[in-house]
Amino acid sequence: MKPVRELMDLSGRVALVTGGAGFIGTAISEAMAELGASVVVLDIVEVACAEIAGRISDRYSTEVMPLVVDLVDEKELRAVPVQVLERFQRLDIVFNCAGLVGASELKGWAVPFMEQHSTTYRKALDVNLTAPFVLVQSCAEALKASGHGSVINIASIYGLVGPDLRLYEGTSMGNPAGYAASKGGLIQLTRWLATVLAPHVRVNAITPGGIWRNQPETFREQYVARTPLGRMGTEENLKGAAAYLASDLSAYVTGQNLIVDGGWTAW
Repeated sequence: MKPVRELMDLSGRVALVTGGAGFIGTAISEAMAELGASVVVLDIVEVACAEIAGRISDRYSTEVMPLVVDLVDEKELRAVPVQVLERFQRLDIVFNCAGLVGASELKGWAVPFMEQHSTTYRKALDVNLTAPFVLVQSCAEALKASGHGSVINIASIYGLVGPDLRLYEGTSMGNPAGYAASKGGLIQLTRWLATVLAPHVRVNAITPGGIWRNQPETFREQYVARTPLGRMGTEENLKGAAAYLASDLSAYVTGQNLIVDGGWTAW
């Protein structure tokens, strides 16, 4: 029986993280590097992508590749595995972190329901749901060939439950329908892919609760009051879940949604 330390070791493996220069993507990229993996930091923002890749490489002495890609450009997206294989000759792990979030600055997005735009709704589906489908489809053969193929989709509690709009009272924040619909779809896509890509590739999801990012104090207080663990989450709280699902610690786990929300969805 292998020791836990060996099961969680990602030395020699390659992890691709979309949205790798974002808050959650950076934390997950760091977790993969810390466990010994080479990392592909994929993001649409070139400067941030290069900066995060360089920082991770320096800190963990592992090979990190910045890759600038627009997730709604299918041609660019389908070229991703080709570029990764040219650099590393393998691909073992794919994290779908990139997405339009509730706080994204878009017209007709985080506004009252009757003001939300269908064009923005469709964009959320393109980025949060269609892009993971295209990327996994493009990477499937490489993941199968690795012998350790693992896909982890980053979902949201709003893909599981409806919003409590009382949380946003007294703030300019909102809860977009497109975000909820795309994340709910991503959780179901996770289950679908898990059965279709089995037994060679495992597919799971991580569902974060609210992450503290200097939201208005009114919102924070109302959110914390509704959370059993009495606080909002941090990006660090997702690193353990990412390490578990990416590594052989979860070698017999597929089609699951690991909820990391401080108990938010428990009541």
